[in-house]
Amino acid sequence: MKKNRFITGYSGLRALAVIGVILYHLNPNTFIGGYLGVPIFLVLSGYLVTDHILKSYRETGTYDNKHFYLTRVKRLYPQLITVLWMGAAWIVLFQRNLLAKLNQIVLANLLNVYNFWQISNGQSYFERFAANESPFTHLWTMSIEGQFYILWPIVMFLLVKFVKSKKKIFGFLMVLSLISAIEMTALYYMKADINRIYYGTDTRFFALGLGAALAVVWPIEELKANISKIDSLTLDATGLFAFAGMITMFLSSIMNPQEAFTYSGGMLIFTILTTVMVAIIAHPGSHWNQILTNPVFNWIGSRSYAIYLYQFPVMIFFEDKFNDLADHATLYHVIEIIIILILSEVTYRLVEKPMGKVTFEKTKLFFKEVFSNTQNDYSKKIKAGIAFLILVIGSIGIVISPNAKAIDFNKTQLAKRIKSNQQAQAEDNKKIIAKIKKEKKKEKKDSNIVKEAKKNAQRHPVNKSFTKYGISQLDLQLAQKINVTAVGDSVMAGSSDDLKKLMPKALIDAAVSRQLNVAFSLIDNYRNQGVLADNVLIGLGTNGPFPMRDLDELMHKIGPKRHVFWINTHVPTRQWQGQVNDLLNKASKRYHNLTVINWYGYSKNHPNWFYNDKTHPNITGSKYYSAYIVKNIVEHSKF
Repeated sequence: MKKNRFITGYSGLRALAVIGVILYHLNPNTFIGGYLGVPIFLVLSGYLVTDHILKSYRETGTYDNKHFYLTRVKRLYPQLITVLWMGAAWIVLFQRNLLAKLNQIVLANLLNVYNFWQISNGQSYFERFAANESPFTHLWTMSIEGQFYILWPIVMFLLVKFVKSKKKIFGFLMVLSLISAIEMTALYYMKADINRIYYGTDTRFFALGLGAALAVVWPIEELKANISKIDSLTLDATGLFAFAGMITMFLSSIMNPQEAFTYSGGMLIFTILTTVMVAIIAHPGSHWNQILTNPVFNWIGSRSYAIYLYQFPVMIFFEDKFNDLADHATLYHVIEIIIILILSEVTYRLVEKPMGKVTFEKTKLFFKEVFSNTQNDYSKKIKAGIAFLILVIGSIGIVISPNAKAIDFNKTQLAKRIKSNQQAQAEDNKKIIAKIKKEKKKEKKDSNIVKEAKKNAQRHPVNKSFTKYGISQLDLQLAQKINVTAVGDSVMAGSSDDLKKLMPKALIDAAVSRQLNVAFSLIDNYRNQGVLADNVLIGLGTNGPFPMRDLDELMHKIGPKRHVFWINTHVPTRQWQGQVNDLLNKASKRYHNLTVINWYGYSKNHPNWFYNDKTHPNITGSKYYSAYIVKNIVEHSKF
């Protein structure tokens, strides 16, 4: 069977896909739709594999499944094994906190069931502060591709043999794709775990299915270059529309992978646009194949498999050793990209390309040369020695991993503190809300409060142990009288007990993984209940940046008559630290009732105040954190 023409524009499409994924992993808040590179890979796989199978059935009446499986194994497994064993070798040498379950991860990848393993083991794709974030998390896509390669020749055999009609096959594939997309939406609204939806083969099939359906009605070899000028212009215009739509969704905040639109049609719309783009590029009467063909795209596209495999391990391993990312975000990202590209080029030349053409005879000759005493070319011996060393060290890591204990965040001191504090929050907030509602009038501000506090500071001191953390007894006395509504993330949640001790009238609502958008409904809720205090404390920004328009919306909801205190971020391992803090400084000049509490500046030279994540204050740090915040609130409040 004659080979299909090689469509160089697909290298450009692969290049865009892998660039999107890398940018998402480097900065998921700026390149929020970059993860959509994955559906591009899936649509291309569905289209090219199905087209190849159907072409064989049309021309020969059969398909060589054995040859297909062999070529897939030679194409995919050498690089996959290399990244797994190189990663395992690095882990056993330099990052042993990742040893736990390494054997399971490796086996699940080799068996193409890693996405199911991730679902059953609760491995999140979106966790920003996981203490043992796997460098192999991104390999879920390879398992879905592997499952497709194993099953699809069988599925197509059954369809060709029993369904036969091209129209019916197309309809069958479209129905399967539609069911997959509907299931994704249904599971989301049934409150299924987000990772179950994101990783699921069934919920992701529609990208493969649409590509496969396209191959039925748009076979590559039957597309003719000799078409009218108007048809060519129509193809080009359609391609421009699809391409513009894809790029827009890549960059749009509506494609946040943790929000409803993505799973209730957004990802399907993007996949349809991608399918249209794949069709346009394939047509020789369109100019899009030429547009997406250039030396840079060709290079990236040809190495896209290697680039995809190595990008996430490089980031995880690099950022573990260089954890001041916020201070050098651009430099470190450039270094990471360079390392990824070098690794990809080296492994493409030494592993992927030669192993794609490997035969038993070539393998036998290679080992003969390696072990030959008369062979003067030492390059093969050196390569073999390095490969053997990686194999041995990586295998040691895999073998000993069952004895390694994972860091269970829920059992850490920080997690226990957050859980305990949140339980106390819930109980205390009910009492605070009930008390505020019973009061017919708000307490009037009285100039005698300061005088009384000065007297009490001498006669009846409170929270005396906190004075060594930088707060005066007078401020501690005044803090007892302040009404505050506080909304925050896990940083505030970890210290809410100390904040509450210092400000007993405060209503504190803090929880893990919060971003700014959560505050809108919380502020509305407290305001509607009539319990939103004159002083509002915000502690959000740890988990990602936000635009000024969101901050404006929150300030509008709070209103100009209330004073807002916003704690800036200390999150040196994330590039958005500077973004958040710079934006808060700009906002403080825009709003007269906004005071930024400079926790970053106060704490940056005190690494001993934090847990290992360098973000959450430890027990000592919590005292400094709470005392500093309360001191600032007291200073800017009127009595």
